[in-house]
Amino acid sequence: MRVLTFKGGVHPPEEKHHTEGKAIEDIPLPDRVFIPLSQHTGAPARALVKKGDRVKKGQMIGEAAGYISAHVHASISGTVVRVANYPHPFGKPQPAVEIESDGKSYGFDESGEDEPDTSPSSISDWERADPEDLKRRILEAGIVGMGGATFPTHVKLSPPEGKSIDALILNGAECEPYITADHRLMLEAPEKVVTGIRIIMRILGISEATIAIENNKPDAIARISESAREFPGIRVVAMRVKYPQGSEKQLIKAVLNRDVPSGGLPMDVSALVQNVGTAVAIFDAVNSAKPLIERIVTVTGSAIKEPKNLRARIGTPVSRLVEFCGGVNGDAGKVILGGPMMGLCQSTLDVPVIKGTNGVLVLRRKDVKISDPGPCIRCGSCVRACPMFLLPNTIGLFVRMDRIEEAQAYRVMDCMECGSCAYVCPSHIPLVHLFRYAKSEIMAKRKKEQGKK
Repeated sequence: MRVLTFKGGVHPPEEKHHTEGKAIEDIPLPDRVFIPLSQHTGAPARALVKKGDRVKKGQMIGEAAGYISAHVHASISGTVVRVANYPHPFGKPQPAVEIESDGKSYGFDESGEDEPDTSPSSISDWERADPEDLKRRILEAGIVGMGGATFPTHVKLSPPEGKSIDALILNGAECEPYITADHRLMLEAPEKVVTGIRIIMRILGISEATIAIENNKPDAIARISESAREFPGIRVVAMRVKYPQGSEKQLIKAVLNRDVPSGGLPMDVSALVQNVGTAVAIFDAVNSAKPLIERIVTVTGSAIKEPKNLRARIGTPVSRLVEFCGGVNGDAGKVILGGPMMGLCQSTLDVPVIKGTNGVLVLRRKDVKISDPGPCIRCGSCVRACPMFLLPNTIGLFVRMDRIEEAQAYRVMDCMECGSCAYVCPSHIPLVHLFRYAKSEIMAKRKKEQGKK
């Protein structure tokens, strides 16, 4: 099998051996959950419940507030304690629904007691179903991109007029170090992965698709290839192990040799990328009418006593996941939700698991290196590493001089914040932080100018 790749990128230590052989375990039902109304790109959902309300597992508790938004569902059955601001993985406290469990987990997949069952039914004959009905089911289930971007899936599957999709890529690269959630999902539920991509193909009206998996997962490549064997329109390709291989634009270049234009989207080159976790969520929504109320999370790092892959309910405090893995081993120096390259550092373990949480990484203090930045030595390492073909050294210099317009002219807005440049910088310059600052300044200026019109 020919190995595909893209130009640029880096190869940090993989550190996947801690959990790649660990089967997915179900974490016990939490006593209470804290379900944010904002777990997706776009407008936060509107709360549909209030203090004292009884809710069932799978019941919609937050309604999408606009086209680019997503429904939110109760992940357990119980009583609403309150709707208030709680710690959120994105940093700033945000509105969430706190639910106290009744210990029954009664919900969408069980018969009603004294009340009629109003939950949607499965679509048994999806191969002949209207694509609009399938998209509606995905909307009802609150499905978003499970690879971390959390863009509402029903929107992504609805290209605007004038745009068409002829190429579908299912992203099984999982290039971030430490994370193995998608790897285990491909090993343990290959039929769901393949059926999920077939449902997406039905929605898009296309007959061919590609499943891309990094070649450090030969067992997953074999398992998915076996499940896809009877469907000639689905091909499985091996990707060279490199970060950020799982990025949409890099996958499209490696697999299709198409270049997404500056400021553009994959649909601009008639392509669509979905994560394998999203495909499984689509399978569950269509075949079992199951909303997105749980996900696979890798809990790992040098400070975790027993790293695991867990199936956790949305809204479960991260502290519960850490406890289930034996707790912290030594002095924890950093907690990251996601991988070490693009994950978000956390100040507390009280933040909940949300739809985009694919990993919890806890590192010992001695394993966390903090270095003071030095001067740029113009070595060009960041330029060679940048998968977007930018000049990080030059852009960084402009930002440090507060010359934001020059940084914009050098395409800082095209930066995907993958961190490859900062990873290879011998002077430890916080390039990604500089670029985020520049982008925020540019967006604030645009918003101000729009307000004057």
